[in-house]
Amino acid sequence: MNLEAITDNLPLYLSGAWTTFELLIISLGLGLAFAIPLAVLRTLPQAWISRPIWVYTYVFRGTPMLVQLFLIYYGLAQFEWMQNSALWPYFSSAWFCACLTFALNTCAYTVEIIAGSIRALPAGEIEAAKALGMSRWVMLRRIVLPSALRRALPAYSNEAIFMLHGTALASIVTIMDLTGAARQVNSTYYIPFEAFITAAVFYLLLTLALVGLFHLAERRWLRPLMAR
Repeated sequence: MNLEAITDNLPLYLSGAWTTFELLIISLGLGLAFAIPLAVLRTLPQAWISRPIWVYTYVFRGTPMLVQLFLIYYGLAQFEWMQNSALWPYFSSAWFCACLTFALNTCAYTVEIIAGSIRALPAGEIEAAKALGMSRWVMLRRIVLPSALRRALPAYSNEAIFMLHGTALASIVTIMDLTGAARQVNSTYYIPFEAFITAAVFYLLLTLALVGLFHLAERRWLRPLMAR
C-alpha cells in the first residue's frame, strides 16, 4: 500500500470531492425545481399535456446517463448550427454539459416519483379540501404538493444517492471530480487500488452524509404520517 502517494494527493481528492458535491447540488436543485411542476402536469388527464412529459421521462430513464452525456457534450458539437449559435459557449463547456445532463436525468426520475406520490394521495384529503371550499390552486399548494413531497422523501433519497454515484461520469469529459482525481493519481503513480479505494472512501462518506440528512428530514416531515 503506497499510502504516502495518497497523503500527498489528499488536497487533490478534497478538491475533487468539492467538485462532486457542487455537481450533485446543482443537478438535484435544478432537477427538483423542474420536476415539481412537470409532475403536476404528468398527473393531468389531458393526454396532450401528460404524454410529452411521459415521453421525456421514458427516454431519459430508458437510456444510460453516459450515452446522454456523450450526446450532449460530444454529439451536439458536430453540428455547425450549434457551433455558430449563441449557445455554443455553454455547450462547449464540460461543466455546463455535465450539469445539464445530470439535471435532465434526475429530473426525469423525480417527475415519476412525485407523480406517483400525487396519485397515491388518500382520497379523503382531497375530499376534505374540496369540502372546505378550496380552489384547485390553493388545494394544490396547501394540500396536494406538501403531502406528496413528504411521501416521496424515501424514494427521492435513493435517487439522490444514485445521482451522487452518477456524477462519477463527469471525469470522462475532463472534469476533475473525485473519480477524476483517482484517475490522475493512478496515471501518475500507477497504483490503481490505492487511488480508487481512496475515492470509494470519499464517496462512502458523502453517501453516509446524504443518508443522515434524509433520515433527519423523514423524522421531521413524515412524523405526522406515521402510525401512532
